[in-house]
Order: sequence, then structure tokens, then C-alpha cells
Amino acid sequence: MNEFKHFINGAYVGSASGKTFENRCPVDNSLIGLVHEAGLDEVDQAVRAAKAALKGPWGQLSQTQRIELLNSVAERINQRFDEFLEAECRDTGKPYSIASHIDIPRGAANFKAFSETLANHPTEAFRLDTPDQLGAINLGHRTPKGVIAVISPWNLPLLLMTWKVGPALACGNTVVVKPSEETPATTTLLGEVMNECGVPPGVFNVVHGFGPNSAGEFLTTHPLIDAITFTGETRTGEAIMKAAAVGLRNISLECGGKNPGIVFADCDLEKAVEGTMRSAFVNCGQVCLGTERVYVERPVYDAFLKRMKEQVAKLKLGRPEDPAANFGPLVSLEHRNKVKYYYDLALEEGATVEIGGGIPDMGEELNGGAWIEPTIWTGLADDARVIREEIFGPCCHIRPFDTEEEVIQLANDTEYGLAAAIWTENSSRAIRVAEQIEAGLVWVNSWFLRDLRTAFGGAKQSGIGREGGVHGLEFYTELKNICIKL
Repeated sequence: MNEFKHFINGAYVGSASGKTFENRCPVDNSLIGLVHEAGLDEVDQAVRAAKAALKGPWGQLSQTQRIELLNSVAERINQRFDEFLEAECRDTGKPYSIASHIDIPRGAANFKAFSETLANHPTEAFRLDTPDQLGAINLGHRTPKGVIAVISPWNLPLLLMTWKVGPALACGNTVVVKPSEETPATTTLLGEVMNECGVPPGVFNVVHGFGPNSAGEFLTTHPLIDAITFTGETRTGEAIMKAAAVGLRNISLECGGKNPGIVFADCDLEKAVEGTMRSAFVNCGQVCLGTERVYVERPVYDAFLKRMKEQVAKLKLGRPEDPAANFGPLVSLEHRNKVKYYYDLALEEGATVEIGGGIPDMGEELNGGAWIEPTIWTGLADDARVIREEIFGPCCHIRPFDTEEEVIQLANDTEYGLAAAIWTENSSRAIRVAEQIEAGLVWVNSWFLRDLRTAFGGAKQSGIGREGGVHGLEFYTELKNICIKL
């Protein structure tokens, strides 16, 4: 029986209460192991260990030494690639073919990429004239913010956790991570890597548990936490924002999305179909940047819909280790129930099911897993709940449009503003439309093409703040001005 313990001050520890919960594989609902649930004591120990580490050996390291350590962490993850891959796919059910190209290599690269970016970013300096003609010099100086609470999601567990931990540690902070209760494995395993690479105790800590009245609430309300970074649904983000208000702690929130894809008649149709297939169905649709609303200019609407249905029919559902599989289960039976609720709601609201819409027969061995069919709808009204609410599953609604002005209004008619994708060969139109889309990220003729130096974050109810590249400096450091009179 596997046990997933907390990682506190460089050691794995269980919960004093003895409370555990099950971690089950979404492929067949088999039991992976038991996860220790943190109480107030474990969270307090982790936070205090992180606070102490700021003044210990970690705080004495130069930036160059920190970068060398974090680069060794990235290398060690890659050396233990197969272990991380197996752990990630067992927790999430996603195919090896996807996780081996995205989740694990990107998870490792986050340590190296952010270290190098932050190391090469200059601080500001200004010369100031003074009445005595001698002048003064103003120097910008950045210091670590302190102890960062990292609340990471289950859809890309390693990648999105290291996306936060990498820049936090590169800036000299320490962290306490609460991974999703659904996917504890790779975050727990990373503790071993930290020890192997010589990262001082207390720099990287992990506590397991749930949100309210559990590890999440205890962590975000702890008075020694200096900042909180969170990726997940908007309602949880609102609760974290309320907790952070006590003590005026800084927050970075990347929350929900109901992202539009816009296909103009002058697009490369093959590329638009291929890109929309990825944006709607990769990772079983469990991607915050995914496309659930697709708007297609009327002259190519029928052709686009036909090709999309043909491509969805070719998706191969199967076990993670099946080399032919490119579509896995949802993360849990609980989440499958949520997605299936929206599938049923779509019918009630008058949708035409073009393909999918149900639960597939995976055979006796797998029918206990969290499988669901990739689904395309048409015919829904613009105010339907399926159009308005984030589903976070392998589904999209495809609707025709007639004018540029109309589709911009449709795309922006949402409380969210995370991402959008535009497909057109007209560069002027691409820029014109992209500038009017109310979202933090807009792709043109691509999707999920990420340069880690660029800003990442959402507008409206999709979040607060920006991460990525030097933008992380604003969250993970405090900028002070030093004024020197000459």
C-alpha cells in the first residue's frame, strides 16, 4: 500500500491525527494508496520550517548558487523521468504519449527556464538632479517576498506546480505546496529530488488535504504566509482572496475560463481543425485554456463541423501505457459526474449532439473508471448554461457567425477572460480582433504555444495578476528603492 505523506523540513511525516483519504486511479478506480490529511499542526510545522529556512543556509546562497541548485533539480527530474511519468499518469489517467511530451519535460524545464530569465533581468537605476547640483542615484533592489503558499491544480499537476515553485525559489523564497487531493504523487516525489540535490530543509514543503477546514484553509489563513499563488476554479479563488485580505497578503490567481475559438472563412481550414481539436480535447478537455465555445464564419461552417466530427471519431480511448491511446479518462468519478451533468443539461437546453454525449463502454476492466465521450454540440442559444458555465471536460459547442463585429461581441459575452484562439490568414484582421478580445492570452493560428518569458494570466473572473518571465518578479519579490545622495 502506497502512502503519501507530507514533506516538511526535509523529511516525510504523517499526520498526527492519523487521518488519511484514498487516492484512486481514474483509469479503473483502483486504489493507488492513502494520502495523509494535514491538520493545523502539520501546516504550522511546514510554514514555520519555511520561515526559518529564509534565515538559514538557503538565505545565505548567492543567486548563482540558487540557480545551480535549481538546475540540478531540473536535471534530476529528467534522470528520474520514468518514475515521474508513471506517478503522473497513475494519478491523472492521461496517456503516456501526452504526459511524456508535455507534463514531465515542461515540469522539469520550469526550474531552469525561470532561473535563467530572472537571473538576467536588470534592476532599475535613475540619476536625480538636486538643488545643490551634486545629485542622487536611485537603485532598485529586489528581495524575496518570504514564504509562498502554492495551491496547485490536478489537471497538470507537476507542470503547474513547478510553474509556481520554480520562480518562487529562483527569487529566494521558500514554499509550502498544497497539491490537489486528486493528484498528490509527483509533488510528493519532488521532495526526494530536493533532498538528493542538496536543497536545504524547509525550502520546499508539501502538505496534503482538502480546502475548507483542511490543509487549504489552514495554509491560506496562516499568519506567517507572505503571499499565495493559486490555480483553480473561480469560487475557490474568491475564498482565497478573502483569506489573503487578512494581513494584506499578496495573491496571484489563475482561475476559470470559458474560452472562445474564432474561425474565419479565410483560415487554413486544416490547421484550424487540428488546432481546435487540441484546444477542445487534449488532456480530456481538462485545460484551463481549452476551447469550449467555437464560432465559425458561415461560409466554412459546414465543412469545419464535418471535419471536426471526423477527427473526434478517430480519438483512441485507452490505458495510459497503450501507445495508440491519445485520450484518457477524466481525473475522477466525481468530476465525471459534473461533466455528465452538463452533457445531460445540454440536451435539456435543446442542443443537437453531433457526436458523443455519453459514457463509453470500456469493457469490464475499465468501466469503473472515469471515462466519458468527447462531445460536440450545435444549436444552443447564446444564453444557455452550457454556453455560459465552465465545464472543464472534452466538449465544445460550434456556432456559425456572419460578421467580425458579431463574433467579437459573442466571444466577449462571458464573465471569464482567460484565453482565446483566432484562425485567419489575414494579419490585419488577426491583430484587429485580438486587440478587442477581453482575455489575458490570445493565440492566432495556434493554441497553447507558450514562450515562458511572456505574461500569463486572465482578465475578469479568470484571475488576478500575471506570471511568467520577468512578470513573476512583481509577485515573488519585493522591490525597494535605495536613494543615495551624492
